[in-house]
Amino acid sequence: MLVLGIESSCDETGVALVQWEGLAMPELLSHALYSQIEMHQAFGGVVPELASRDHIRRVLPLTREVLEEGGRSLAEVDVVAYTRGPGLAGALLVGAGVACALGAALDRPVLGVHHLEGHLLSPFLSADPPEFPFVALLVSGGHTQLMRVDGVGRYALLGETIDDAAGEAFDKSAKLMGLGYPGGPALAKMAGQGDPKAYALPRPLLNSGNLDFSFAGLKTAVLVQAQRMVAAQIAIAAGEEPPTTQANGGSTAGFDALPMAQRCNLAASTQAAIVDVLVKKSMTALKETGLQRLVVAGGVGANRALRDQLNSTCAARGVRVHYPELHLCTDNGAMIAMAAAMRLQSGQQQASKTYAFDVRPRWPLDSL
Repeated sequence: MLVLGIESSCDETGVALVQWEGLAMPELLSHALYSQIEMHQAFGGVVPELASRDHIRRVLPLTREVLEEGGRSLAEVDVVAYTRGPGLAGALLVGAGVACALGAALDRPVLGVHHLEGHLLSPFLSADPPEFPFVALLVSGGHTQLMRVDGVGRYALLGETIDDAAGEAFDKSAKLMGLGYPGGPALAKMAGQGDPKAYALPRPLLNSGNLDFSFAGLKTAVLVQAQRMVAAQIAIAAGEEPPTTQANGGSTAGFDALPMAQRCNLAASTQAAIVDVLVKKSMTALKETGLQRLVVAGGVGANRALRDQLNSTCAARGVRVHYPELHLCTDNGAMIAMAAAMRLQSGQQQASKTYAFDVRPRWPLDSL
């Protein structure tokens, strides 16, 4: 069985081929990815209309590329899978429309895939795939969730963010610091040169007694700390005593002119606060479920500080931790093709030759 997967939920166009036989684990044959980061940098974030138009330009050339790399022809494809949601509505419609058009032209069934399920199952593409059951920490864009996973399509929500997600905390904090888009990786790079204990930032809901997350307060704390740092620098330049406090509403203009060490320290302190919460909540989820296996998936799962802290904490507790390969942490077609293959193989879902389609920009994973 050969599955062609198409991902177009946001600002990356991904296409991949996955095949499987019988009960063997599906195998990734080829994949290609085009990132729109350079295009959106001028705007400081994703522009949905531009994203949709660029998906239209990229998806068919990428499809030809993966077919050539995988040594397959379009006629050999058995199922065409696509991201149905969640994501940007216009961007999702591009992938859905192309997939259903290909299915109709080839007389092949199509299958709409949940974007987060793609991330959730992406570690099965790695050299060290997990086994069911496990606890999953999903940290992708606007989503931060802990799930109990007993099998394909058997997901129980343990906790989720009640406001900003971890990825949003990275990106919004980076924006406050004047870092470019995408802010999360830029902040992480700067954090590598700083002291994570330099500033005492809050760890929201760290000891809440549940598995929910909240990062909006951290973003506010980063803003206030940046205001204090700028105010202190202005006072020193004027030959005055630096203020001991800075009320909300102060300016962060001039933050990028602060000494590099100070900026790196704030980045490192911000990253440490996010990572501490993610690690502690994950360990609590493992303890409450009695499971000894953790899967980390989504773009934030590529963060080196998070991986290092999880690796050391899990090793000390005898817990196995699994990640997707670094190049498969962000949105990609491989995870969509893999999720479709695993759903079909497990009998959780059947592909359909119904080519009328819709998309679901908001789609809770635990509703599957």
